Amino acid sequence: MQRPSWDEYFMQIAHVVAERATCPRRSVGAVIVLDKRILATGYNGAPRGLAHCTEVGCHIVAGHCLRALHAEQNAILQAALNGVFTRGATLYATCQPCNHCTKMIINAGIVRVVFEGDYPDEFALQLFAEAGLALERFYEGELIPVDLTLWKPPHGLSHHPYPLPTGERADEGHLEGG
Repeated sequence: MQRPSWDEYFMQIAHVVAERATCPRRSVGAVIVLDKRILATGYNGAPRGLAHCTEVGCHIVAGHCLRALHAEQNAILQAALNGVFTRGATLYATCQPCNHCTKMIINAGIVRVVFEGDYPDEFALQLFAEAGLALERFYEGELIPVDLTLWKPPHGLSHHPYPLPTGERADEGHLEGG
């Protein structure tokens, strides 16, 4: 029997974590790792102590379930809840993170994301490119680096998902978050 690589090992664990998901629409698992040690895990489901979608149904708005946290969010929050630092860590997820999770990943100091399944979110790819994070797809036991050069804006410029009003510049602060 051949031992799995570390990436295979942590991706397998992410799949086991996904089995705990309580979303009937999609089961996703995430594992945060630093120096080959698991820091936190998360799966998609309702916040702690609240009814799960499997119990009360999904509250869907614009194609998204409002009741459930995403697996990546849950893993980051579990680390924070327990005082675990995630700076410099790798996050393994059973699908590509969405733009909301990507923003949390960036702010959590996670520097590398390995994912398996697709989740079509072009803005998330732009965020990965702008932040300079490593994004790799795990496919049939191999790591494939995601080419983010198509998503990276020229130096000093920032892409926006919608055009700016005439005469306004992105660096004036009206589009920037906290």
